[in-house]
Amino acid sequence: METNLCVAGFGGQGVMTLGKFLAEATCNSTNKNVTFFPSYGAEQRGGTANCFVVISDDEIGPPLGDEMDNLIVMNGASLSKFIGSLKSEGTLFINSSIVKDKIERKDVKVVEAPVTELAIELGNTKVLNIIMLGVYIGYTNVIDPKIIWETVEHKLSSKPKLLPLNKQAFEKGLEIGRDQR
Repeated sequence: METNLCVAGFGGQGVMTLGKFLAEATCNSTNKNVTFFPSYGAEQRGGTANCFVVISDDEIGPPLGDEMDNLIVMNGASLSKFIGSLKSEGTLFINSSIVKDKIERKDVKVVEAPVTELAIELGNTKVLNIIMLGVYIGYTNVIDPKIIWETVEHKLSSKPKLLPLNKQAFEKGLEIGRDQR
């Protein structure tokens, strides 16, 4: 089985971090093959950013990004740019706090999560990507949530004060994803 994911948004929304956490957790804790391919716009913070993560039981070719199983969009510009790459019957994950565009495609599943609003409620907008990571994992179950959390915990181990907030954000995302399955 192979799963192709594109994560897209503005620089500063944690798009690359979300992709890296997923790729590293899968690579370090499973027998699956993983590819992570980042792409930055002209500006880092505030410009466009996207990454592709491919998880497969078999060898992986180059992540072309022309046909994705799953698409996470954190802003409207990313929706416009990447919606055409989502396979029929694929799943579209939307940051509904920012993406207000009507989804015209009827051949895809849509999972909406107001991750920016939730991050503000939690007191730090920097955790919106962790919420969305939880939504994705909770909905797809592509990898055990415990493995993902262990990776996040390891990556943030030098900043232990951030762990409780990130754990709360991840758990909230898992709940939203599971509820929309």
